[in-house]
Amino acid sequence: MHAASREALAAAELRLLDVIDGADDQGLVTLGEELFAVVRLLIDEHALRRAVSDPASEPQAREGLVRNLLASKVGEGTLKVLSAAVTARWSSARELLDGLESLARTALLVRAERGNRLDAVEDELFRLGRIIAGQAELAQVLGGSGGNAAGKAALVDSLVAGKVEPVTEILVRQLVTTPRGRDIVAGLEELTAVAARRRERSVAYVRSAVELTAAQVDRLASALQRIYGRQVVPHVEIDPAVRGGLVVKVGDEVIDGSVAGQLDQLRRNLAG
Repeated sequence: MHAASREALAAAELRLLDVIDGADDQGLVTLGEELFAVVRLLIDEHALRRAVSDPASEPQAREGLVRNLLASKVGEGTLKVLSAAVTARWSSARELLDGLESLARTALLVRAERGNRLDAVEDELFRLGRIIAGQAELAQVLGGSGGNAAGKAALVDSLVAGKVEPVTEILVRQLVTTPRGRDIVAGLEELTAVAARRRERSVAYVRSAVELTAAQVDRLASALQRIYGRQVVPHVEIDPAVRGGLVVKVGDEVIDGSVAGQLDQLRRNLAG
């Protein structure tokens, strides 16, 4: 986000925190779902999106437009958050949508956090991403920019309804029905990272030729914490192509300790 949008998001997050403090568990779910619904509305209604993100218009006019249009359709808490968002100055309409998505995700992850289910949500998002990454046809159906949103939602329900946390299901349904140009696997990785940051942690994506024991995962987490100076949670994927050792990706940094990686490096050295 550009500087103006970061400031706008910070102001909206403060209002969101006020609303969250007074909301029960169901209220948090409703808040997240309603904010996601507004994102979809703004995507579909181009003129409305331009109107509520136009920095040349009066903030009070933008707030009035939102309240007049949505007062009977969303709760007062959602209206308060939307008012804070649209009266702020965003660098672009797209970044306003990014901000509203971020606010919705926060409300839902707080719901999971309150129920001590944030770990489960994070793990489910990661595992679902790995499953879809391994099934090209499913990834294409769920991640394509075209297709019927209701059909995609129904497919998600058939895959995860009753099998994952409710918050996980809502986040995944939003991702596949409103991709906004995002790849489904990359989108799930992003959601996993957002859940991890909620607990002030980093995520390490680990590829291993064999399954690691719990003790090995704990030792790896400790080693990564020493390297990065913060808690890093390993998510391990079995990948026979690694051929021994580990490949660890934290953010943009890759630590390649695999046999395959070492062979590739040797080949490059010989070729050079």
